[in-house]
Amino acid sequence: MFKAISSLRKSLVLPLHSNIRTVQTFSKYNAQAASALREKPLYQDDEYADVDWDNLGFGLTPADYMYGMKCSKDGEFTQGELSRFGNIQLSPSAGAIYEGTKAYRKENGKLLLFRPDHNAVRMQLGAERMLMPSPSVDQFVDAVKQTAYANKRWVPPSGKGSLYIRPLLMGSGPILGLGPAPEYTFIVYASPVGNYFKEGIAALNLYVEEEYVRAAPGGAGGVKSITNYAPVLKALSRAKSRGFSDVLYLDSVKKKYLEEASSCNVFVVKGRTISTPATNGTILEGITRKSVMEIASDQGYEVVEKSVHVDEVMEADEVFCTGTAVGVAPVGTITYQDKRVEYETGDESVCQKLRSVLVGIQTGSIEDTKGWVTCIN
Repeated sequence: MFKAISSLRKSLVLPLHSNIRTVQTFSKYNAQAASALREKPLYQDDEYADVDWDNLGFGLTPADYMYGMKCSKDGEFTQGELSRFGNIQLSPSAGAIYEGTKAYRKENGKLLLFRPDHNAVRMQLGAERMLMPSPSVDQFVDAVKQTAYANKRWVPPSGKGSLYIRPLLMGSGPILGLGPAPEYTFIVYASPVGNYFKEGIAALNLYVEEEYVRAAPGGAGGVKSITNYAPVLKALSRAKSRGFSDVLYLDSVKKKYLEEASSCNVFVVKGRTISTPATNGTILEGITRKSVMEIASDQGYEVVEKSVHVDEVMEADEVFCTGTAVGVAPVGTITYQDKRVEYETGDESVCQKLRSVLVGIQTGSIEDTKGWVTCIN
């Protein structure tokens, strides 16, 4: 029995990277761990990390450093610090909400962040819903900047990918009953990434899910937390086993209105009108979504947030998805009730035109007249 308990405890340590020195995030309740020393970062001077940039996929390749700071339930976040990326120790009862943003490298080598302040605000809104404290906008953005700069050698060359930055807010204090944790930890880590979907920038094949739903009114569908993504895993696994790229989810009440895909928002194009499901608490308010809507309006399209009936989707000219991870991804086909519909794609599509502008702003090849981009070096 004692061996089983020991084994269970070991399994609860998150194995983020086995070959980099372990960094422990200490609970104030753990007197033994509190005396340990944390390693101060020594920045790498290499221009690039040793990575095959031409074959960069979308998986975890831990960069050198991560950022961490703590907060008690009733307090404020203290000054954090960078540390080498490594394992962290958590109470088994810890929970988390998180964000996702990216750093891009310009042709001249400078690094750019895209609207990190909006990620900070979204984390604050999610934390409020989950009854968690959250870093201020300035604290959040500063942590992202520090993490991106410390890991600058992991930012791919221009056009080869991006550095995905994951701010994470978790309850790190022990609690058995239902209630807020007595302590919280904020961490930012990073990983170089390529395209999210295995199709690359090729068109996606989506399946409309009618059995499972990802969120319900009054729930946490609008919060970027594990509660938002865990419900999609079973349906997504089943769809991928059938050859689909991803799943489109319908509303939980009537199962007739489009919500979003597993990890991204959805847009429907008909003529000069671009429609997207309204964010009513069950849909994540994507920052890429918001940006694409503004770009589309600037280009003269009528952008409408509304309830989008599944029949409207099946009669559309184009469909595309947006998200930090996926960017702006065209949809080639959608299958609904054994009916398969093909959509317009290619260089002249609305999707490609919007994507070109967005990527141009993010990477610095198009002038940023909106104040969306932050240069960090």
